Amino acid sequence: MDDTAGTRRDVARDRIVDGGLIVIAALAGLYPAANWLEASPTLPLWVLQLDHIAGVLGCLALWWRRRFPLALAVGLVVLSTFSLSVSFAALIALFTVAVHRSARAIAVLAAGNLLSFGIFLVLRPGPTTSWSTSWSMLLSLQVTVIVCAVVWGLLVRSRRQLIASLRERAAVAEVEARFRAERSQHEARETLAREMHDVLGHRLSILSVHAGALAYHRGASPDEVARASEVIRENAHRALQDLREVIGVLRAPVGELPLPGVEDVIELIDEAQRVSTRVELRDDSGVTTGGRAVHATIGRTLYRLVQEGLTNARKHAPGAPVVVRITGEPGDHLAAEIVNERPSTSSAQPAGSGEGLRGLAERATLVGGQLEHGPTGSGGWRVAMRLPWPA
Repeated sequence: MDDTAGTRRDVARDRIVDGGLIVIAALAGLYPAANWLEASPTLPLWVLQLDHIAGVLGCLALWWRRRFPLALAVGLVVLSTFSLSVSFAALIALFTVAVHRSARAIAVLAAGNLLSFGIFLVLRPGPTTSWSTSWSMLLSLQVTVIVCAVVWGLLVRSRRQLIASLRERAAVAEVEARFRAERSQHEARETLAREMHDVLGHRLSILSVHAGALAYHRGASPDEVARASEVIRENAHRALQDLREVIGVLRAPVGELPLPGVEDVIELIDEAQRVSTRVELRDDSGVTTGGRAVHATIGRTLYRLVQEGLTNARKHAPGAPVVVRITGEPGDHLAAEIVNERPSTSSAQPAGSGEGLRGLAERATLVGGQLEHGPTGSGGWRVAMRLPWPA
C-alpha cells in the first residue's frame, strides 16, 4: 500500500510539473512572438496565425515529454525553424533530453536548436537597425540559453543518479543487515546448542551412571542406595542450575559472562572421581593451579575439552581409568589430551552422535588450534587438542 501510494504521488507530481511547464512555455513563447510580429508589419496575418498555432501545438506536446523526449525535441526543433512561439517549448524539450538521454543526443539536439534559430533569422529577420548586429546579438543570446538548458538538465540528471545510487546502497545495506541478523541468530542457536550439549551432557552422564548402578545392583544396601540417590539429586539440581547459567550467558552483556575457565578443570575431575571414575590429572604446564596465566578463551576451550572427554568416557567406557594430560610452554603451544582405557565390561555401549566432537573441533578452529581423536592401540580412546599459547 505504501509503495502504491508513493507511486501515485510521484505521478501526480509529474503531471503538475508538466502542466506548469506547458503554461510557462506558452507565456514565454507566444508573447515574444506577438511583439516580434507587431514590429514587422509587412508580414501577412496568416504568418502570425501559423506561428501561434505551431506554438500552441508545441506547448501541448510537452505533456508527452517524459515518454518521447527525443522524438518530441526533434519535432519542436523543426517547428522552431519558422515559429518563434515554439522556441521556449523547444528549450524545455532540450532540457528533458539532457536529463534522460545520452551526451551524443544532447549535443545533436543543442546544435539543432542553434541551427533552427539561425534558419528562423534568415526566413524572418528581426526589426533591428543592422542585420549583422541582429545575428550576433540574437545568436549569442540563443547560445547562452541553450547552454543553460543543457547544464540545468545535466545537473538534474546527476542529482537523480545520486539519489538512485543512495537508494540502491540503502537497499543493499538493508539486505546485508538482514543477512547479518539471520547469521547472528544462527550463530546464537549454535552457541546455545553447544553450551547445552557441553554442560548438560556432563551432568546427565553422571545421572545415567548412578541410575544404571541402582538398576543393576538390586541388592544394594540402604546406605549405598541413599548415597547414589543423593548424587542423582545433587546433579539433577546442578543440571538445572547449569541450564539457567547457559541461558544467562547468552543473554548477558559481553563483559558479564560467567563462563568457566581452566582453573575449573580440577572441579570437573573431582566430580568424576566422586562418581567412581578413576581420573588422573597430569598438569605439567601448571595452568589448572593458576601458576601460569592463560587467555580466557584458550582456558575455556581447554575446560570444554576435558568436560567432553570425561563425559564420553563415562558414557562409552564406564569404569575405565582416564588420564588427563596438559603440557606446553608460553610462547609455543598448550596441548591437552584425555585418554581412557578399554572399558571394563564388554557390554554394548550407546553410539554417540559425534556432536560433541564436532563442537570441540569448531572451538579449536576458532582459536587457531587443532583437534585430534581416535582409538588407541590398547582399545581405549584418545581426544587431544593443540592450542596456541601466546607469551
